[in-house]
Amino acid sequence: MIATLKSEEQSQLQLVEREDIDDEEDLFEAIDKLINQGINAGDVKKLQDAGIYTCNGLMMHTKKSLTGIKGLSEAKVEKICEAAEKIVNFGYITGSDALLKRKSVIKITTGSQALDELLGGGIETGAITEAFGEFRSGKTQLAHTLCVSTQLPTNMRGGNGKVAFIDTEGTFRPDRIVPIAERFGMDAGAVLDNIIYARAYTYEHQYNLLLGLAAKMSEEPFKLLIVDSVIALFRVDFTGRGELADRQQKLGQMLSRLTKIAEEFNVAVYMTNQVIADPGGGVFISDPKKPAGGHVLAHAVTIRLMFRKGKGEQRVCKVFDAPNLPEAEAISLNLLVIVLI
Repeated sequence: MIATLKSEEQSQLQLVEREDIDDEEDLFEAIDKLINQGINAGDVKKLQDAGIYTCNGLMMHTKKSLTGIKGLSEAKVEKICEAAEKIVNFGYITGSDALLKRKSVIKITTGSQALDELLGGGIETGAITEAFGEFRSGKTQLAHTLCVSTQLPTNMRGGNGKVAFIDTEGTFRPDRIVPIAERFGMDAGAVLDNIIYARAYTYEHQYNLLLGLAAKMSEEPFKLLIVDSVIALFRVDFTGRGELADRQQKLGQMLSRLTKIAEEFNVAVYMTNQVIADPGGGVFISDPKKPAGGHVLAHAVTIRLMFRKGKGEQRVCKVFDAPNLPEAEAISLNLLVIVLI
């Protein structure tokens, strides 16, 4: 359904069939190509049943985890990995090749010029962007805007792709998408049809939903995955210091899965995070807060954005951590600017 947009007499943009545009260079190698390397079709089916649909994704798994798949012995796993290595290159590349690979990264507009400038163009694919802040600071509103802007063509600073939304707090509002789509001149019905939504109720359910995405992303052009929020269910399902180590281990596994999805399918991962009180924040900091999830989450994300309330409807966004953006820079933006105008 989704690929690009065309302008009609009513100055409205509608989605055009994917077949109407030129085929893009494949970003991943389908797992079916293993058959040409002598791998049994039944073993390939077992990999797909385990949520592995690309050779790229296969190489992101350890041999120990692959032998855990029912019906795959150590000998079979060894043969499968050798075949996959012939199809995809997971070894060293030159800095020039790495720079060329970065050209496949797409910057998706946030709908706010000021925020786009802060982010160097928008939310980027192939990376995890985390937005943390207290309630009503604009994190979920930005998520709703990205649901629409991702479907814009790339020449309009969109992602030209579909959106997957995993909701752990019950905050997704499809009726909110309608005015945002109208703002961008898009057909609201078509926009909603290109958003797949799932409500997660436990951390295990949340992880299983991520595993099921591989099949969809290998067949359809997704460009954004939203998790709102990533930490909520972990704070409910694990209680007390006695379960903290187990919680962090499970959180790390989920974040690893998100990283692999971002890189395997070149999609942008936007996840929101809650905050906790920071007693050690210092006496000179009023109302000190820090993002939940600890060091495990901090090391996993690529870009961290801190949202806080300003005066009235004003929201302040600050780049808290990023490999290629200035940390100290902060802007003030109006929540209504992002979602209504």
